[in-house]
Amino acid sequence: MQTALLPVPLAPEISLHLAGDRVGLFDSADGQFRSDVPPPFWAFVWAGGQALARYVLDHPELVRGRHVLDVASGSGVAAIAAARAGAARVEALDLDPAAAAATTRNAEANGVTVHARAADIGDAGPAEVILAGDVFYTRSVADRMTAALRRAAAAGAVILVGDPGRGYFPERLFVRRAEYTVPVPASLEETEALATGVWEMRTTITLR
Repeated sequence: MQTALLPVPLAPEISLHLAGDRVGLFDSADGQFRSDVPPPFWAFVWAGGQALARYVLDHPELVRGRHVLDVASGSGVAAIAAARAGAARVEALDLDPAAAAATTRNAEANGVTVHARAADIGDAGPAEVILAGDVFYTRSVADRMTAALRRAAAAGAVILVGDPGRGYFPERLFVRRAEYTVPVPASLEETEALATGVWEMRTTITLR
């Protein structure tokens, strides 16, 4: 998919290689979903990632000097924000190898280092802060992500999630720390802005 280096609407300090506002998620596949090729989620900056990036940039003390992990990283916007905010080490995981490559390219464009690789959250090692944007979009993904994040929280990690009200977000497990009105492409969301929360996972709810 053709991209251009563009500023992130909610975090213009960061620029990413992105598709244009009029490009749809499936345009590169002639408008059709193909199970053998993941959609290019990495070519768009989603509301949850933008909100996380803004929050981290505005509260650098949350990540400064810490090991940060960005899961389902997509374009890498949250990981790049953590690196800019002074994290000691930033890793980014995404199941799509093209997303890992895009994160590396975007990090280089912003003059920071992010260690990106194609992997699932279950393959991640320990981290002090875990960032997850827009990861509750289907039941199966949400269930797997919730379980992994709860294990990480129980082990002592701070879990920050960006979510614009996706249908499978387990709100009872989180405390909202901020909310933003995030500009988004109408070609993706059928609206030009989404109210998006940044949520911190509670650590007092026991695992079952």
